[in-house]
Order: sequence, then C-alpha cells, then structure tokens
Amino acid sequence: MDIGEWLRTLGLQSYEQTFRDNGIDLEILSHLTVEDLKEIGVQAVGHRRKILDAIGLLPADLAAARTPASVERRQLTLMFVDLVGSTDLSRRLDPEELREVMRAYSNTVAGEIARLEGHVAKFLGDGVQAYFGWPRASEDAAEQAVRAGLAVATAVSGMSSGAGGLLAARVGIATGLVVVGDLLGEGVAQEETVTGETPNLAARLQQIAEPGTVVIADSTRRLVGDLFELVELGSLQLKGFVEPVQAWRAIGEGRAESRFEALHGAHVTPLVGRGEELDLMLSRWRLAEGGAGQVVLLFGEPGIGKSRLVLAMRERLQTEQIALVSYACSPHHLNSPLFPFISQLEREARFAPEDAAEARLKRLELVLGENGEGLSSDAIQLLADLLGISTERPSTQPEMSPQQRKALLFRTFLARLNRLAACGPVMMVLEDAHWLDPTSRELFDQIVDRLQDLPVLVVATFRPELPPPWTGFPHVTLLMLNRLPQAQVVVLVDRITEGKALPAEVLDRILERTEGVPLFTEELTKAVL
Repeated sequence: MDIGEWLRTLGLQSYEQTFRDNGIDLEILSHLTVEDLKEIGVQAVGHRRKILDAIGLLPADLAAARTPASVERRQLTLMFVDLVGSTDLSRRLDPEELREVMRAYSNTVAGEIARLEGHVAKFLGDGVQAYFGWPRASEDAAEQAVRAGLAVATAVSGMSSGAGGLLAARVGIATGLVVVGDLLGEGVAQEETVTGETPNLAARLQQIAEPGTVVIADSTRRLVGDLFELVELGSLQLKGFVEPVQAWRAIGEGRAESRFEALHGAHVTPLVGRGEELDLMLSRWRLAEGGAGQVVLLFGEPGIGKSRLVLAMRERLQTEQIALVSYACSPHHLNSPLFPFISQLEREARFAPEDAAEARLKRLELVLGENGEGLSSDAIQLLADLLGISTERPSTQPEMSPQQRKALLFRTFLARLNRLAACGPVMMVLEDAHWLDPTSRELFDQIVDRLQDLPVLVVATFRPELPPPWTGFPHVTLLMLNRLPQAQVVVLVDRITEGKALPAEVLDRILERTEGVPLFTEELTKAVL
C-alpha cells in the first residue's frame, strides 16, 4: 500500500497529488500535525480530523507492521472491476490525456469501494481487485460489495472517456472461503495474497459481464437474499471451472418491505420464548383498534428477534381486516431525507426500473387516487420530486422555500395516514429506527403525537445505541427483548433441526457460542447441519 491507496481508503483521494508534491509518504504520516495539514492545503476541518484519526490507527513501526502474518482461513467477498475498451483508448488518446482519464477512473472506483467499507487490494493495469470482509470482518460484506459494484458501474458510466464518449466498467463479485496470508513484494508495496477458488470466480464473472453491469456468483446471491433486484443468468461454463457456475446480474435495490424480509424470505426462525412479549403487543393492538392509538418501541441487540416478533404479530392479525404500512430504514441512507417514506411509496406504486418518468407519474397518481386522496397539484409535484420523477407540469403557486416544501410534505403524509385510518385499523411498522434520517425522525415525531385518537398501532424496532424516542407520551410502551435462557435455546435448536438430535458436545458448543441470541443460534445450527 502507498500513500495514494491509503488516502483512497479514506475517500480523500483528491489529496494524493498534494501529498506526493510535498514528499509525504507512509513513513512520514505519523509525524504530521494539524499545522502541517493546513500548510499543504487541507483546509476542511473534517478532512484534517479524518486524516489525523486514521494516522492514530497506524502502527508505530509501519515496517514492522508488514511482517508476515499467520495464514488465515476466512470467508471473503471479492470484487474485480475492469475498464471496458482501455486498449482502444490508449490508441486514441495522447499519453497525458490517457493518464488523466485513468487517474480519474482509478480514484472514482477506489472512492466508491472505500465508501462502502471495501479494501482495495491492488490495481492491475485498468483493473481493480477489492476485498469485503477483510481486514475487518463484517456480517454485511456481501451486501456492501454488491452496493459498491452498482455504485462503481454507475459512477464510471458518467465519466468522460476524453475521446467523445463515456467510460464503462465491468464488475464481477464472488464470496467464498479463501486463505489470507503470505506477503508478496517488499517494503510498503507488500500485500497479503488471497488464494482459493473465489478470486478466480470473481475474475471470470467480471469477464462475462456486459459493459456497465455487475455479475455476482450464487454464493453472494444467497447472502444478499432479496436486498437487490437480480436477473438470473443461468448456469455458465466458465474457463477453469469443470462444473457450470450459477450467476446473477444485479440491477438495483430490491422491493422487500424490510431487511428481515429481504434476507430471510419464507425461511424464518421458529418463534420461541416470546409469548409474553407477543401478548403485550396484541393488548396494545386492541387498544389501538378501539381508537386509542398506541406505539410499541421494541428494542434489543442485533439478532435478538425484533423483526421476527413483528412478523409473528402480523401473522396473528392476518385474518383481520387491517391496513399494514411498513417503513424500513437503511444504514446506507442515514442522510437521505425521508428515505423510509420514499421507498414505501416506490413499493406501493410498483415502479419498474425501465419505467419512463411519465409512466412513473401515472403510477404515483393512481396509487394516490386509489386511496381517495384529493391531493393538490403542488403536493403531487412535491411527491414526484421526492421520488425523482421529472415533470413539466407548471406549479399553481409561487416558488416555495425549503421550509414550506417540507411543511407541505409533512401535511401530505399526515393526511394520508388520517384517510387510511378513517377506513379501518392500521398497523404501521418502522424497522431499524436507529438508522432513521433526521427529517423522517421529525415527521415520525408528529405522527406519534397525533395518532392518540386514531385506530393506529406503530411498532418501531431499534437497537440499544438509539436512546428510546417518544417515551414521554402516555400511549408509548417500551419493550426490551432479552437473550433466551438456555432451555429455550435448546428448544429452538430442536425446531431448526426438525427433531434431529445433535451430539451432546455439538449442542454444548452451540449454546456456548451463541449465548442466547436467536439469529446466531439459527445460523450456527444450520452451519452444523
């Protein structure tokens, strides 16, 4: 790794030339001060803070830190990116022009990979190899890789080739067991090799990808579930692989209502040991059904079963005539205003990727019309803008300020809820509220305040890092999910194995390592099977 790659991992690749011009390499980094950074032109406080924090994580002796580590077996997701038509570009462009195009391309690819917590392992001419899940393990490595692949393909497609056209990249992604270890090269150029079938598979998938597309292996597809919209490419005969390989092309975001549904689908963990909690939620539903709106705040650590309990609640109410509205937050949209509301409207309108703007607008108006909403043209225009639908319809009112636009949007969403509740009881689910963007939080503040006289139950799930919101309201119930006692974990394992007895030492190991967390119990038990 050199200074340029180090900056790219921070998303600060624009400073690479500045660092090089001032003779700053990896050996000098640990001696930099705030004044040094100011002097060379790093004026943004946030950028200086990010650089200094990253320097603090560097080992005191960088050379010693590059001594060979022990060989390690890890599951990694690997990505290969290749620039389409680079040979032709080298013939058509002046060397200086080609250098600038390639630098911009490399910085863009590395920046998107770093933004989604990937590690750029090496640049191979016009190709890039990246790891997800190393050097820091991540349960979302496969998801991050696919998001990064889509971001890379989109970003590169908007870049000028310098020869009167646009660039395009091919991306291949695969997940599997690899061996990490054995250093190649010398000094700061040393790198850990990754060996196994997975790197070869990712490289082959990149080669068969169409320009501007992302192709993923079946191993990655199983991990991302329905988080993304995928097109099956069938069984492919790839060079170097004896058996045909199943592959998929990633198109974009999936249509599942929540991450839980996207990752689990119909294969959900059996519900064990949550009877009391389910009864409490049902009692709050009965109050809401009678017109006294309620909020249940369901919180607990990751994997503890929050989403599974919400699903059980929905299953208990499926025979009743209720309206269900589901909002899902995302760790990738923390700063995207009203993201849960946007994605809910998109699902409800059933937008297709190929839909033109006019078709999307008609679908949106149809959804709003079916719900009996007499919205003004300005409200519809605002909702269209929110969903990224371009229209040429003139506004009937003078240009609104940002605050006026937000106020109208809030009134529109609150009016939708009022009209829906007028038709019967409503269950509103807010998944992963710890990832709620500030604007959506402000809107939910108003929803919680105003639903006390409506037949509405809001169930919000969140992790302990979020201080429980809205607890000052009398119609809000706080419900914490604890880890399961050992006896209930044994029952859960028995249901997952469908009664097949595991050896005592295996069961003991599962109990010891999962520590009463249902999701971990499910994953480890299935791995054992």
